[in-house]
Amino acid sequence: MLHKRQKMDATVVGMVSTIDEALEAINSLHPDMVIVDYDDERVNRDEFLARFVEGEGRLRVVLLSLREGGDEAIVYDRRTLAASQVDDWMEMWLEPQREGEISEEKYPGKDAKPRRRDSMRHLIVAGLFVVIIMIAGFFFLRNVELLPIAASLQAGSIDSLFALEFAVIVGLFSLIVGLVVYSILFFRRRKEDKADGPHIEGNTSLEVVWTLIPLGFVLFLAYVGGVSLGKTQAADPKPLEVKVIGSQWAWRFEYPRLGIISTELILPIDKQALLEISSTDVIHSFWVPQFRLKQDALPGEGFERELRITPSEIGEYSVVCAELCGRQHYSMAAPVKVMAQPDFDAWVQANTAPVSADPVERGDQISQQFGCRACHSIDGTVVVGPSWKGIFGEQVSLADGTSVLVDEAYIAESIRNPGAKITAGFQNLMPPNIGAQLTDEQINDIIEFIKSLK
Repeated sequence: MLHKRQKMDATVVGMVSTIDEALEAINSLHPDMVIVDYDDERVNRDEFLARFVEGEGRLRVVLLSLREGGDEAIVYDRRTLAASQVDDWMEMWLEPQREGEISEEKYPGKDAKPRRRDSMRHLIVAGLFVVIIMIAGFFFLRNVELLPIAASLQAGSIDSLFALEFAVIVGLFSLIVGLVVYSILFFRRRKEDKADGPHIEGNTSLEVVWTLIPLGFVLFLAYVGGVSLGKTQAADPKPLEVKVIGSQWAWRFEYPRLGIISTELILPIDKQALLEISSTDVIHSFWVPQFRLKQDALPGEGFERELRITPSEIGEYSVVCAELCGRQHYSMAAPVKVMAQPDFDAWVQANTAPVSADPVERGDQISQQFGCRACHSIDGTVVVGPSWKGIFGEQVSLADGTSVLVDEAYIAESIRNPGAKITAGFQNLMPPNIGAQLTDEQINDIIEFIKSLK
């Protein structure tokens, strides 16, 4: 082949079959040219080029393919093409040859127009594929409500941020998935194709671009998010103050300036409410989806968190716990009612009326306000703690094997020191500081209510 096609005299000084033999032969024989069999699957071309060509620039290395048979050979000269061009060049030779169009004079790189045309065609079709997916994605966003109604002033800026992020997600999804699916359909390996994949090297410019563009966009999103956060924290000079206390597994809402304790969050429309959120036991998370705002409720003194909400839609909603907080986390919800100012004033007046003179009624109300009924039923149903129905005056077994009479002293001790005497079959899940939040009078009212549950 060298004599016939390259018009040169050549002497074969050695022939080897392994990389190690090649290394030894190169070091001992000092050849002018190394020929590598392109069709020999035992030869790792990338490894060969990396070890013998990159480090031995004086060598002339060619790849020889006789896959078409006969005297015709396809030669790749390392000095002419980069390693990454081998497979593309081989394909340029073989495709026209299969169609009987190749001539003896054809050589690599002479006619690259067909490949450019094919690349442009793939680029256009793939781009159309991505655009179609993107249009379908934006149509979905436009016609499907992914978020509940916005019921607070703060929800406006948050929804704008969501809209931007959803649009970015659709764009990235279309670009990535569209190109991947197109590549799977049109560039998949055929059953008869057993050749190596093309050798691809890095592109520093491309890597810099695809690093800087996402970085810039992330910084832009951070800026937009910061602006949105600032809007949600804008303070009204005279907000309605509400203490929100979470406990396993109930919410309590205290209005310190109004002297009201409620199991419902009642708010007037278009007036900012400053919520001071805390917990009596574990971490909870205050969340009203329609308000778009969420804040953790942390246990411990001095860990109160603030949240500012300005309701903008009259209606009934629900506050839920967005932090896994125990066995009945799923049921830790409370009503939220947004009403017109006159209706709110009427609610305040109704709940600041003189307290009932009946301790049983007061105890019933207190036990609901402080979340006692989330764990203790009054109808005999066993929830998390013992039912209160008919328990007063009964002898109950304790976890340590002893028994105790359920009287005033036992109930008061169980409220002030929940872990002192645990009823057999139950765990100590009661908030340890609940007794500190109740006055002696309130504890006595609860005891009178329990007494009434015959």
